[in-house]
Amino acid sequence: MDQTQQLMSTANLLRRVNGGDAIAKERLVAIYLPILMRWGKGRLPMTARSMAETQDLVQMTLIRALDNIGEFESYREGAFLAYLRKILMNLIYNEIRRPQSRLGGAEFKPENIPADESPITQDQMIQYEKALAKLKDADREGIILRLEFGLSYGEIAAAMRKPSANAARMFVSRALANFATYIA
Repeated sequence: MDQTQQLMSTANLLRRVNGGDAIAKERLVAIYLPILMRWGKGRLPMTARSMAETQDLVQMTLIRALDNIGEFESYREGAFLAYLRKILMNLIYNEIRRPQSRLGGAEFKPENIPADESPITQDQMIQYEKALAKLKDADREGIILRLEFGLSYGEIAAAMRKPSANAARMFVSRALANFATYIA
């Protein structure tokens, strides 16, 4: 099953999970675990790792999302992936903020991240997240699906109920133009 078919089946699976279907829950985990692992790889700085690794955070993300599935409202297929991303980012930020024993018990500071770990600075990441937060939900989802999860325009069209890949491309282009206005 390609990513488009997986995203298209998400709404049905979420309804079934909400109704207590354990098989649907397992299917959602099977679909989203590899996607989140790919996306999360390298986002947790080495200096912020303790007992938690990316795989642990991804599993915690899925557990939290599925345990609170009754509170999740999906307006588009891509919304669940954006919801998972938000949970995972919060877990990563929590790991980064935690006092680190290998740093002498000191609070984590961005300058403690080795420069070769990421080409993106902590300030750039904060600026990116703040700009994303200012966007409409649909614009944010389109950007995340394209830039962070690497979905094709055809997949984005299916996930966001756009009539064609070209319509999705235009939508993401407009969302990026809007996004650029929030970057200092």
